[in-house]
Amino acid sequence: MQNKGFPVEWLVELKRKNDLISIASNYLQLQQKGSRYWACCPFHNEKTPSFSLNGEDGVYHCFGCKESGDVIKFVQKMENIEFMDAVKLLADKVGMQLPEFQSSQKHQEVKKTKERVLSVLEYTYKHYIENLYSTEAKPAQDYIKMRRFTRRELEDFKIGYSKNWTELVQYLRAKGFSEKDMLDAGVCAKKNNRIYDVLAGRLVFPIFNSFNECIGFSARALEKTDFAKYLNTAETMVFQKGKVVFGINILKAQKQQHLLDKIILVEGQMDVIAMHKGGFKSTVACMGTALTKDHVTELKRYCDKIVVCFDGDGAGTKATLRAIEMFRDENVDLKIVALPEGKDPDEILNIYGKEKLQEMIDNAKPYMQFLIDYYKSRHNLNVPEEKNKFVKEVLAQIKRLESPTLYEPYLEIVRDLTKIPIDVLRRDISSTPQKVVIKEQPLPAPKEQEKGDEKASKFILATLLHKKEWKDLRIDYAKLLEEFASYLEIIDKNLPLSAIFDFEGASEDKFLMDILNFNFVEFEKDAEKYFRECVWKLAEAKLRKKQEKLNEEYRNCADLTRRAEIARELGKVAIQLKNKSLEEFNVRR
Repeated sequence: MQNKGFPVEWLVELKRKNDLISIASNYLQLQQKGSRYWACCPFHNEKTPSFSLNGEDGVYHCFGCKESGDVIKFVQKMENIEFMDAVKLLADKVGMQLPEFQSSQKHQEVKKTKERVLSVLEYTYKHYIENLYSTEAKPAQDYIKMRRFTRRELEDFKIGYSKNWTELVQYLRAKGFSEKDMLDAGVCAKKNNRIYDVLAGRLVFPIFNSFNECIGFSARALEKTDFAKYLNTAETMVFQKGKVVFGINILKAQKQQHLLDKIILVEGQMDVIAMHKGGFKSTVACMGTALTKDHVTELKRYCDKIVVCFDGDGAGTKATLRAIEMFRDENVDLKIVALPEGKDPDEILNIYGKEKLQEMIDNAKPYMQFLIDYYKSRHNLNVPEEKNKFVKEVLAQIKRLESPTLYEPYLEIVRDLTKIPIDVLRRDISSTPQKVVIKEQPLPAPKEQEKGDEKASKFILATLLHKKEWKDLRIDYAKLLEEFASYLEIIDKNLPLSAIFDFEGASEDKFLMDILNFNFVEFEKDAEKYFRECVWKLAEAKLRKKQEKLNEEYRNCADLTRRAEIARELGKVAIQLKNKSLEEFNVRR
């Protein structure tokens, strides 16, 4: 195994200064039990905590999904970022300077390009902000007045203005950026051998990631145009619309200040800004694309209470149904605000005020209630055939709830709407197929029974790794466990357990993860006895293999002198087997 490019000592110090428990508490509700902390696993759905954090060793392990790691991997997964970005984040947090990273030339080139792209984007959004206050920005200033944006919204969302097709290009060139840098960042495009600002003449909204880094832009046309009213910059190495949540940086700040009790999801960035202006600071939107699993994963990291507040039109209803489909199996408290026909959140705020919108959010419907209302709106329940279709569609949705105990309240609603006895509905739902698209998957392979030798090897290696008191110092483990030399090499380094994750491929090495997370509880009473039994089991296997090899050599040997030597060796092995002697594996003094 190769280290990930940083000095071992530096990574150990980084993890020592970034306490796993303190970092994890920013994301999870932790409960201490003994020397460990527990939480519901953030990497799979569960209601009973099986996610264990060992603060002393700086490692975590989920006994449900088997996910393991250190503080770097935890941040990497929770923030959905690369290893290098997680290291940099933690280093900045404790004021440690990054050492020279020894990586491949390709990795260095990618890293350099990414840094250059982020630098272009930072200069660009700051320049757009300056433009907004220039005399040439009157169309943008008039639009801002019309929308009644305050200085607070302008500053929170870093709103700016693009003057024309060429001004940004000239500015970035003066700052030392090449055409390639501008194209890589997506802020410019090239046509007929001329490079130009793709957002020319538009009001510009920078898009930030959760680290407050500008990664792209969305812009609104201020005059009639043959082009789209809203335009996003092209996807780049740092900007993929299917993963980006507009307002995620502000949402993260709310979370860190313990002000986040729910996430409000709206359709577009103008709605987000309007909602923030109205005091709804936990509002976000996806970037001009349908809700994806990446969006869902991103939002779940911050809060498990989601309120969908899409526009009250056909497109909004369609988007809401998709959101329900994406969220419903993700163990979140999902509710839906049904806005009046043709209205969006901004219009509700302007017409009725924030108190009315707050009331609508407070009274948001559980998603199953929304679905019942939706199907009801599509059928005339006074017509038997229509009522029958309604019942079938709704029962199929109810049956998808995770437990039959959750069916009852919704069956009562259906009963009240249709006048069908609830016993009949209960009977029907038991025979109703779920309307779920089931992806064909191969049958799981039968679980292999762990072999005795492998079990014994794991116990011995886990004992050595965790420095258990029953370890026998007389044994030459390099000889007893010669096929596990790479693991012994790691153990002999005597590093903190969290340092194991600094080796390339460690997390994917199931055997290594098994010994790292070995559960010694069942062996507590007879651990020393079991350890001796494991040592002898492996020693006996090696002695018998040696015996077989000597017997074969004896049969094929014509040299009498050598045959005599083999006979003596066979006698010695036989005595060791009879007496259960470990002489062959003792450390040579």
